[in-house]
Amino acid sequence: MNLIELNEITFRYNEDEAPVLKDYSMSVQEGSCVIIEGDNGAGKTTLFRILTGLSFPEKGDYSFDGVKITKGYLKDNAKAKKFHKRIGFLFQSPDVMLFNPRVYDEVAFGPRQMGLSDQEVEERVGDCLKLFDLEDLTDKAPYHLSGGQKKRVALASVISLNPDVLILDEPYAGLDKKTQEWLTQFLREWKAAGKTLLIATHSSELLSGIADEIVQIVPAD
Repeated sequence: MNLIELNEITFRYNEDEAPVLKDYSMSVQEGSCVIIEGDNGAGKTTLFRILTGLSFPEKGDYSFDGVKITKGYLKDNAKAKKFHKRIGFLFQSPDVMLFNPRVYDEVAFGPRQMGLSDQEVEERVGDCLKLFDLEDLTDKAPYHLSGGQKKRVALASVISLNPDVLILDEPYAGLDKKTQEWLTQFLREWKAAGKTLLIATHSSELLSGIADEIVQIVPAD
């Protein structure tokens, strides 16, 4: 079953500029791992913004689990919460995502926004802090952490909602070898649990044995 369907979408940031994506189509099966490759500026991040509802195509359709995702659809708060709970996005730079005073509050932010009970928030945060080996950093300010630690906190904040789809934009950027190995193992286990992965990376060799498909994106004409 295709969980994600893009049908001939076109997107540009400004009306007087050339499109970043033009008549672009793709589909992603539930439980698969798709690697997105392409030069800088080819449209990988733009594609991810559309898939996560941060941007909307001027032409074409985007469907998630059989539902068309549009600006109007996501104006409904209940529908928007349901959608954003199911699809998580790890930005290339964790600094873009981290803004709370403590690591605990970063991981708790998503569950709190979704209206979960205090007990469930505490349980989810505890599980994620343990999973990502962040328990000793609970009360630390995120901006004091190393690059690898920031990446783990950012990923924990996404995983705290237990999304069905995890989208990662250059997740290996700036990581040392040990942290890269840890991330690869996490992604392997995530996929084994039946989750869906879309990953933009220049390090696809690290994902050997995980990827089901490699998709090349080229700049629009």
